[in-house]
Amino acid sequence: MATISKRTLSGSTNGRGIKVAATVIGTGTTIHDAVAGATDTDLITLFAYNDDTVLRTLTLGWGGTTDPDDLIIFNVPAQSGLSLVVADLPLRNTLAVKAAGDTANVLVIFGYVNRITA
Repeated sequence: MATISKRTLSGSTNGRGIKVAATVIGTGTTIHDAVAGATDTDLITLFAYNDDTVLRTLTLGWGGTTDPDDLIIFNVPAQSGLSLVVADLPLRNTLAVKAAGDTANVLVIFGYVNRITA
C-alpha cells in the first residue's frame, strides 16, 4: 500500500524560502532533488514571490536545464504575495528542479513535496 508524506523542499532550510541567486538556468539555484529510484515519486508544489518593484521572469528547469521541454517559464508580479507556479507535478530518479531569474536575488521560492512511497 502506498503512503504519502509531506516534506520540505531539499533546497530549503527548515521550510524557509529559497532565494533565486542564479540568472542562468544551466547553473540554476537548486530548489529540490527528487527521490531516488523509479518506484517512489515526489509531487512538487511551488510558489514564487517577487520582492522587486517590477515584473520578473522565473525559469524552472524540471529535471533538466538544456532541453526546452524541461523548462517552465513564469512571470512573477511585483510585490503581490505568493504566486502559484507549479501544483503537484511529479519528479523522481534524483532529477533536480533548478531555478533562475532574469535578475539575481529578487525572486524567492516556497513550496513543499508530497512524497509517494510504494
